[in-house]
Amino acid sequence: MSDILKVSANSKPKSLAGAIASVIRTEGIVNLHAVGAGAVNQAVKAVAIARGYVAPNGLDLICQFSFVEITIEDAERTAIKLTVEPRKRKRNAWPSE
Repeated sequence: MSDILKVSANSKPKSLAGAIASVIRTEGIVNLHAVGAGAVNQAVKAVAIARGYVAPNGLDLICQFSFVEITIEDAERTAIKLTVEPRKRKRNAWPSE
């Protein structure tokens, strides 16, 4: 089972990106749970930043979105689940920017 990182609207994208990169390097996959538009926004920004953190290792992160039911303070809530995992990057697959 992969690690689960809980994301809030107040999460700092750079800090979250570092956590994503760390889990990817050790576990190979990570799940993020975000409830609400602000939390999803921070999660997406963090994944984009994390891609830059792991790119020097030859990794390209891919992200799959889904819904998941979670319990917060004894109440069921619907969260967005972001499953992030590496895809081996092909040499010269990215155009020059």
